Amino acid sequence: MKSLLVDAFILGLGATAFMDILALLQKRLLGIPSLNYALVGRWLGHLPSAILIHRSIAQSPAIEAERALGWLTHYVIGIAFALIFLIIAGTQWLAHPKLVPALVFGAVTVLAPFLILQPGMGAGLAARKTPAPNIARRRSVLAHVSYGVGLWIAAWGYRFIV
Repeated sequence: MKSLLVDAFILGLGATAFMDILALLQKRLLGIPSLNYALVGRWLGHLPSAILIHRSIAQSPAIEAERALGWLTHYVIGIAFALIFLIIAGTQWLAHPKLVPALVFGAVTVLAPFLILQPGMGAGLAARKTPAPNIARRRSVLAHVSYGVGLWIAAWGYRFIV
């Protein structure tokens, strides 16, 4: 079990970092804004007050250290997703990483923002309340598919370290 947790930690960090690098490149090269993780932290920070759904998270009161909380949560979720993936895919996948299972898993993880984060932040189910829902959906899918690619790349890199 300890090895599985270490594997998930390394893969989750790598995959999430890959996702963030692609988001940064999109922002710098194409002017496509990425998710503001401070708003994720704000949403989480309001959960202890039993506020699960906001009309607009940007208009909700800021909380202390929301940016740090949002970024930390982003990486913790990336690690948790990697753990789930490794439990499903098994150690065989880590020994011989294949792209398709990682891509499929990455695509499936988009259900988390579609069903939990976006509705909670006031964007509605699958961003339906945003000014351009299909653009928001495509960006979410791209981000999560890139996480899947990141899992695959991290697994290949990790094989050379271990």
